[in-house]
This record gives sequence, structure tokens and C-alpha cells, in this order.
Amino acid sequence: MSRCFLSVRPRARALPAFTSSTALSALFSLRSLSALTLAAVAPAALLAAEAQTAPPRKLDDITVTGSRSPMRLADVLGDLTLISRDDIERQGYGSLPDLLRNVAGLEMSRNGSAGANTSLYLRGAETRHTVVLIDGVRIDSQSSGGADWQTLPLSQIDRVEVLKGPASALYGSDAIGGVVQIFTRRGNGRTQVELGLGGGNLGASRADASITGGSRRFDYAASLAMDRGTGFNSYVRTGTSSSNPDKDGWRNYSGSLRLGSWLNDAHRIEAVAFKSRTNSGYDASRTADDRNITTTESGRLAWTGVWSPALSTDLSLSESRSELETGPTSVYLTRTRLRTATLQAFYRVDEHQQINALLERREDQLDNSALVTNGKDTRYDNALGLSYLLKAGAASLQLHGRHDDDQQFGGVNTGIAAAGYQLGGGWRATASVGNAFRAPTLYQRGSIYGPNLALPGVEALRPERAHNAELGLNWTGAGHEFAITTYRNEVRDLIAFGAAGTCPSSTGCYGNIAQATLRGTSLKAGTQLGRVHLSGHLDLSDPTDNSTGNTLARRARRFGSLRADTDLAAWTLGATLQGSGERWNDAANKTRLGGYGLVNLDATWRFTSDWRVQFNLDNAFNRSYQTATYYAQAPRTWMVTLRYSPSF
Repeated sequence: MSRCFLSVRPRARALPAFTSSTALSALFSLRSLSALTLAAVAPAALLAAEAQTAPPRKLDDITVTGSRSPMRLADVLGDLTLISRDDIERQGYGSLPDLLRNVAGLEMSRNGSAGANTSLYLRGAETRHTVVLIDGVRIDSQSSGGADWQTLPLSQIDRVEVLKGPASALYGSDAIGGVVQIFTRRGNGRTQVELGLGGGNLGASRADASITGGSRRFDYAASLAMDRGTGFNSYVRTGTSSSNPDKDGWRNYSGSLRLGSWLNDAHRIEAVAFKSRTNSGYDASRTADDRNITTTESGRLAWTGVWSPALSTDLSLSESRSELETGPTSVYLTRTRLRTATLQAFYRVDEHQQINALLERREDQLDNSALVTNGKDTRYDNALGLSYLLKAGAASLQLHGRHDDDQQFGGVNTGIAAAGYQLGGGWRATASVGNAFRAPTLYQRGSIYGPNLALPGVEALRPERAHNAELGLNWTGAGHEFAITTYRNEVRDLIAFGAAGTCPSSTGCYGNIAQATLRGTSLKAGTQLGRVHLSGHLDLSDPTDNSTGNTLARRARRFGSLRADTDLAAWTLGATLQGSGERWNDAANKTRLGGYGLVNLDATWRFTSDWRVQFNLDNAFNRSYQTATYYAQAPRTWMVTLRYSPSF
């Protein structure tokens, strides 16, 4: 009988090497963080570190995002996609949104070239409804809500896990649409060095360098990267005050560092740090060279202890910082800082059962001139979570529960119940129900656009809430796989900008004024035909505004992709077809955006054991299309990258 969970044994490297996370924490004020630790607290993002890179398409890949503990991908009961380092290298260049646009259930809308404001809709949910973690550290903005996706470079990423569906019972606030967890590179064994240098059209150039390695007791990984381009004119509407025919380019500089040490066969400490800074152009006036400057930092210190063959714990301190500055036409500056102390315990009852317990404390801070509290506001959230995981014969059961106690609005209970059954012949059926929530941002509650509680009858903003149910059926055979998932997610108390009258601003106020139903069906398939591997997905979605019956803005009802790749001697060749149906640009469904189809090609030639050259051609037929009205998308784009990976 196959085991559902990874057994943890007191032996070096057999442990779940403390989850990936970012330990710039070490650079942050340890005093305040250590105080948080005493309060307790949760995410075992540590286990993410154990998810080591494995060959793509292997069903025994280990993931952590689906249950916050190591688990075989084949045993995860949720709808989870794993993207390997090989998949990332085929992408060739770009940022996280460029990689995720081929993931089932996920759509992208971008206001122009690389570095421009980007929205990702996971199962039709708003960008702010997806939790983003870098090595277990949450990245978020307490002004706009959600992470700045466009600033996360591919060169720093080792693997990505995308969990679709509400997951607040595991991750707390924001996980209405799902979770995207990013893992940076880690060292393991002999020293490995990799250097990359590339160039292409649109004035694009890139360079990156990384080194990883380790011994029985110590491991390390470090990387640096630069990506820049002159771009193209993003805003194509003419005759307006903000139309400027200049090219809107970008510059991104990023780096990551990971140091880990086994103190003995049962205890490991780890520090991880990440930083990315993007300077990108956008059009706000006819004459000025307006820029968005976005900085993302994250850090994490972690300690993993194995106390017996049945019991292990994770303790971590983490911090992330997000900053956005614009100008010179429209000057704006906002900063978010999140600090989290986490404690997680994993108890293996027997071969078939595991219990996970979690404590978490999170502190948020926002600096923004629009806040009525002298430009700064803070809050904290304490959480307690419990999970029960069972695999017995053909049946699997996973139960997750969590209680969050928020300083501003009180307590919220969330839960997930998921079950699976092996039907035989490679078939498995799954079903799950769960709820989720998203707390109002500090900006929504505390700015001049938030409710004025001094006025009679005015209520504070409530958390957005969701209730989800889904069914899944998947099949795996020799070189073949198929999966279908259908879901329905009811979201209420959505926060939107409405009429003036309940806040200090005369232009409008935030309020709980909307409801939506997110329903759809997602199909995924893959097969091996001789030397060619084919894979693809098709999503049929219906994200609806319940108050009007309209389709939610910038979401297509049909979208998908098809990919083929093969190995021929020293060559690896691939082609991807992306397709999307029409969508509406606005909530009133008055402005239509046409559908589109794109062809992307990639090839890698390994001409020696240490050297390889990679070719990428995106939008090969130079298709003109928009995912947001008046904002052009990239034309035909090519990149050639030379990579050197010497053996030691």
C-alpha cells in the first residue's frame, strides 16, 4: 500500500529541508520578530524546501502547497499545478506572469510591456484573491491588495506550485482564488555554476549568474540577474492627455541568497533572502517619461527539528516589503511591510494518518499619505490551524480548519474537507468543499476613501467571503494523463469603490457592495506520442457579477493552450499555441476586447556538455491584441540566450 505522506526520519538530508522562504528576515529587526515568535505562529513554508527539483511529468514529484506538508503530487486532493525548472528555462526570459499564462485556470491582463501593471485571475477571482509566497514568505500590498506579479523575474525561480481554489483554511486571508508559491534555487551536493547572457529585439538584454552547492552539513545558493529592454509604446489611444508615442521600456535587477546548515542529523537552520527592483515606463502625459519603480524584498529565518520518527516541527520568522513609486506626472509612494512568526508541528500517527498543527502571528504596516492616521496604519492577526490527513487503501481524506483573530474585525473560521477514491484502472475521483475570506486592506479601511465611522449608521468594512465546492476526475496511464475539474465559488461582500457619502472623500468610498459567482470547468491532458510529448488545457469559465448578471471585466469565458516538445540528439524543440476568447474590458460589458491566438516557439541546442544556446520566438505571427483597452501587448519578440554550466 503506497504511503500518502513522506516519512520524516532523523537522518541528514532525509528530513524535509526547511521550506523555502526568504530570509532577508535576518536583515530585518530580529528584536520585533523574536517577540512575535513568542506569541507563536505558523506557516511551515519550511517544508517547501524539501520540494526538490525532479524531472518534469513525474507523478512522484513532492509538493508542499496543497497541504502545507510534503506530499506526492499524485496524492494531492486539490487542483495543483507544478512548474519545474525545465519548464521555466523553456520560457527563456520574462517575468512570472509570462510563465503562468499557460497554467490551467489562470488568465492574465497586462497594461502594456514587461514591468507594466499586471493582473492574474485564478479561476476568475480578482488578483487580490490569490496568495503569493516566495519561499513561504507572503508578498502583498496593503494599498492595492495582491502581489506585484510583474516584478518577479524567472531567473531567480527554481519551481512554482499553483493551488487552485479557496485555501484560507491553510493560508488565512486572501486565498479565495488560490495560492501561488515560488521557490528560489537551493544548493544540494557538488558545486554548480551557471552563467547566462542573452539579447533580442525591443532592445532586450539579460544576464544572470548563479552558484549552488553544499556538503553533508552545509548548503548554499546565490544568484544575480539583470533584465532590460527599450520596449514598445504601451498606450495606443491617441488624442488624449496621457497619450505619448514613446517606447515604454523596463529594467529589472534581482538577487537571492540561501544558506542552510544541519546542526546534527535532526536539526537544521536556514536563512533565505530575495530582492527585486523594477523600473518600467508608462504613459501618464504627452511629454514626461513617467515611471513605475517597484521594489519587492523578502526574508526568512527557519529552524526545523525532528524530535522522533513521528514528530517534527518548523519555526520561522519572516518579513516582506513591497514599495511602489510613480512619477513625475503623477507622484505616488506606498510601502507595505508584513512580518510573520510561524510554528508548525507534524505528527505521524501511523503509516496512514498524519496530524498537522499550526500557530501564526502576522503584523501588517502600510505607509501611504492617503491614510487618515498620519500616513501610517498597522494591524495584527493571530491564527490557529489544524489538519488531518488520511490515506487508507483506495480512499484519501484531508480535513483542514483554521481560526483567524484579526485586530480590526474579529474572528473568522475557515475549513476545507476533501476526499479522493482510486476507482481502478488509473482513475481517481475527488471532491471538496471549503470557504475562504479576504480582510480589507489597511488602505481600504484607513484611507480617506474608507468608511467614516464617526458618521451615524456607517459600518466598518467587512471581510470578503467565499464558499466553494468542486469535483474532479483524473486518469493516468503509461505516458498519458487526463484531468477534469468543475467548480462553483460563491463570493459575497466584495469590496468595491462606490458612491461618495460615507467617507472623507467627495469622489467616492469603498464599501461591501458586490457579489460574484465564479464557476467553470477545467480540462488538462498530456500524452507521449513516440518522441513527442503533447500537453494542453481548456478552460470553460463563467465569472458573473450577481448584481447585474454581467461577466466580470477582463475575463474570457474560453481560454486554453496546447504544447508539443521533443528531444532530437542535442536539440530540444518546443511549440506552444495559446488561445483566448473575447472578453469585456468593463464591468458594464460595453467595451469588447477581441479574442486572440498566439504561437510561441523555443529551441535549445546543447553543443557541448557545458554549453548550450536557447532560442525563443514569442507571438511568432506578430498578432496585435489587447487584454486591457488601449494597452498594446508585445509584438513578435525573439531572444537568444547563451548558457554556460561547467562541471566540477
